[in-house]
Formats: sequence, structure tokens, C-alpha cells
Amino acid sequence: MNRTAIREQTFKLIYSLEIQKQEDLEEAIELYEESNEITDKKAQEYMTDVIFGIQENKDEIVGQIETNLKSDWKLERISKIDLAILKLAIYELKYTEIPFKVVINEAVELAKKYGEDSSKNFVNGVLASVVKEKK
Repeated sequence: MNRTAIREQTFKLIYSLEIQKQEDLEEAIELYEESNEITDKKAQEYMTDVIFGIQENKDEIVGQIETNLKSDWKLERISKIDLAILKLAIYELKYTEIPFKVVINEAVELAKKYGEDSSKNFVNGVLASVVKEKK
């Protein structure tokens, strides 16, 4: 499984957690991996790291999203799909060594594939602001 496919599966798991609001993350990850037949150890490790990393840094990640929204936008207005993409991308930007261009490109591709027509521009705009802020 390549990095893009692993990231896509991780996004889907984050999205399902957004919808289900499941408390036991370990169980949720195991169930997701079983039902999607994810046996690649590298993929399992990455997914676990990201899910627990987002959970541990939830306030900061959500704060980054809120800070970089246009003034007339509220977090509740963001679709669950876009929110899941942003959480994954901001986690990768802040807590991994993945180059920001790769993170943004992959996030925009997920937004094109799963989001609404405006999702790719929205995700790109928020992430560009996060990167500018980080520098």
C-alpha cells in the first residue's frame, strides 16, 4: 500500500470517527482495519499514529482550523468531509516531517475526490494560511 492509499484510508477512518463519535479509538481503528482488510503493518502504524495524534492535539488542530477560516465562517459550517481532510493535513503539517507541498497536494486531491465542488479551494486556502502562519 503506497502513502497516498494509506492517507486515503486514514482520511476515511477520521471521517467515520467524525460521524460516529466513537470513544474507544483503539477499537474503532481495529474494526476499520478488519472491515477494510488493511493488513499492511506500515499502514496500520500510520493510521494509529495519526488518529491518536489528532486526538492528543485536538484543541490545537481545531484551533488552527478556526483561526484560518474567513471571518464569516464557523467550524460548524464545515462539512464533515472537509473537516476530516483538514484535521489529517494539519496533523501532518504540524507533527510529521512530510513536506508541506505534499501534504497540501494530497489534501486537495482528497477534497476533489470526496468533497463538494468548492472543497478543493476551501481546503487549499485554509492549509495555505496554516503554512504561512507556521513560517
